[in-house]
Amino acid sequence: MSAEARFHARATRLFTCLRGAEVAFLSIEGESTDFARFNHAKVRQAGHVDRERATVRLIDGRRHASVTIDLRGDGDDAHLLSALVEARGLVAGADEDPYLLYATAPGDTRRVESGALPTPAEIVASVAEDAAGLDLVGIHASGPVWRGLATSLGHTHWHVVERFDAKVAAYLGGDRAVQTGLSGATWDRARWRDALATARTHLAALERPRRALAPGRYRVFLTPTALNDLLAMMNWGGFSARAGRTGASPLRRLAQGEVALHPSVHLSEDTARGWAPSFTDDGFVRPERVPLVTAGRHAGELVSARTAGEFGLTPNGADPDESARSLALAPGDIPSADALARLGTGLWVGNLWYLNFSDRPAARVTGMTRFATFWVENGEIVAPVPVMRFDESLFRVFGDQLVGLTSESEELPDTGTYGGRSLVGARAPGLLAEDFAFTL
Repeated sequence: MSAEARFHARATRLFTCLRGAEVAFLSIEGESTDFARFNHAKVRQAGHVDRERATVRLIDGRRHASVTIDLRGDGDDAHLLSALVEARGLVAGADEDPYLLYATAPGDTRRVESGALPTPAEIVASVAEDAAGLDLVGIHASGPVWRGLATSLGHTHWHVVERFDAKVAAYLGGDRAVQTGLSGATWDRARWRDALATARTHLAALERPRRALAPGRYRVFLTPTALNDLLAMMNWGGFSARAGRTGASPLRRLAQGEVALHPSVHLSEDTARGWAPSFTDDGFVRPERVPLVTAGRHAGELVSARTAGEFGLTPNGADPDESARSLALAPGDIPSADALARLGTGLWVGNLWYLNFSDRPAARVTGMTRFATFWVENGEIVAPVPVMRFDESLFRVFGDQLVGLTSESEELPDTGTYGGRSLVGARAPGLLAEDFAFTL
């Protein structure tokens, strides 16, 4: 029996155990993953993970509670029934929730995306053969990831994507390293080798004597990977309807029209082109696309069911934290192949880390460069640069400092595996900016 059929059969049996006016939601998240962990370009651990986790949510009037369990295959019906009984006890002692809101009209969605994934043998070969001579460390995970939701009200939602994620770093020693990777639904070993070839080129540049730069303002090119770190800070409450109404949004001034970004900035929650499911745990269906910033102006926000219930809004498929799951920044008109030339003289920034807000109302972010940051002169890499700290406002980076965006975007998945593989991701181009402030 397929994971989908097994899920719906479990839900049907569970819902027959409801009493009176009880409403039940059953959600599931799972994966079947081949993985390999490696360092020094040698596979140190390889294996397979089959995992499913279910959450039983019981609602009785305006009281509700949830219980999450790991499914083990044998006796899962009994475990789910025990979770329902436990949730019933929690509901009996719970207070009424004045902001409870969930989808009551039955609905269904189904998205199944098959891929052409590498076999375990190909995963091992891609490291042992293609990365020969590199001190390569990282993880390669491949296989289907699924999410499901069924309710006693008649909702049936199913989502599965087959994909691989390879995230690696090639080290020279100390803090000298180049981070790279490849993700997608179709394994292409030629693209993998291209990624490693680029890493080798940057490693060669890292062997040159370092050039320390004085604090100041520099022209910079942020790779899509580095830019995604800044977008993640923007996504930390910046698009949240609740944060906007409680004064916690770093983009409050943008939402109120006090500032504007560059006219070339178009941001959206692009569920149709992302990996995240098109439904929430409250049963609401996400729109295919939610505009957030259009031509540099505030265009929308992400509204969860709870925020909608509290503030009298209409939910638009946001999860409780109201952050984008498939954030997309539209590309510009700078060919990626011309990025170094267009930078001219300045800093090529490959990665950022340790980001935090230094002044949240001003959308000011501080952080540090990491890995593969180079000083460039006349469009040519001259020398690697030691770690530098920056402190800059997102309003400026995406506003009057912005010179342009590359015409090609990169898919930037969350490759974290803590607790399970993620379906969160972003899509971003590279960004060229001037007058970028480095403080140390």
